Amino acid sequence: QVQLAESGGGLAQTGDSLRLSCAASGRAFNSYSMGWFRQAPGKEREFVAGITREGDMALYADSVKGRFIISRDNAKNMVYLQMNSLKVEDTAVYYCTGPASGNYDNPESWDYWGPGTQVTVSS
Repeated sequence: QVQLAESGGGLAQTGDSLRLSCAASGRAFNSYSMGWFRQAPGKEREFVAGITREGDMALYADSVKGRFIISRDNAKNMVYLQMNSLKVEDTAVYYCTGPASGNYDNPESWDYWGPGTQVTVSS
């Protein structure tokens, strides 16, 4: 069992930065991959970023590549999503998830989900 809890969402303007955090508990944190998805109103949940258990490799959706950075601190059981140069289209509920048993960009690959945190970007 893995319990996940996101924090750090809120209101931002175009071009601003926000950092999301996700606290994990349960299984040994350094034994599994972690990821971030997001879901905007009326849209399907979409992959944002994923990171391997040791943090040595990361994968990003094309829509956030070069703007978002996923990282993790295994000593603190935390995973982060640094979001820079925010756009209106980044508005969504952001979900922390882990671990993945298949392709990172497939939500069905992930076993556990946090409740989500809202990010709203205005122009």
